[in-house]
Amino acid sequence: MPKKHSTPNRGYRVADQIQRDLSELIARELKDPRVGMVTLNAVEVTPDYAHAKVYFSLLTGDPAETEEALNHAAGHLRNGLFKRLHIHTVPTLHFIFDRTTERAADMNALIAKAVASRSKEDDAS
Repeated sequence: MPKKHSTPNRGYRVADQIQRDLSELIARELKDPRVGMVTLNAVEVTPDYAHAKVYFSLLTGDPAETEEALNHAAGHLRNGLFKRLHIHTVPTLHFIFDRTTERAADMNALIAKAVASRSKEDDAS
């Protein structure tokens, strides 16, 4: 019997599809006022598809409250994914606030400050 070859990128494709579907589900079906303008940055799925870490960022609102609201709605969102995805196991969702955009803004501010102070030093000499 020939050996089945699974596509090595399947996990990434499933994670991308989950990210797209979850974005739509959160925007259209989630009515919780604690969830504002949420952007899903990444989804990491375990190899057995049992769990998915969903990293999100916020435009406005309290990150801790939004994380709690999303994790509270995880079962509802998982049911919505179950109807959309055609895979055997739909992962349990774990929402995690992603501080990458905040850190990037802080780093840009530090770089701009360093460049400004250096140009002042160059002008003085």
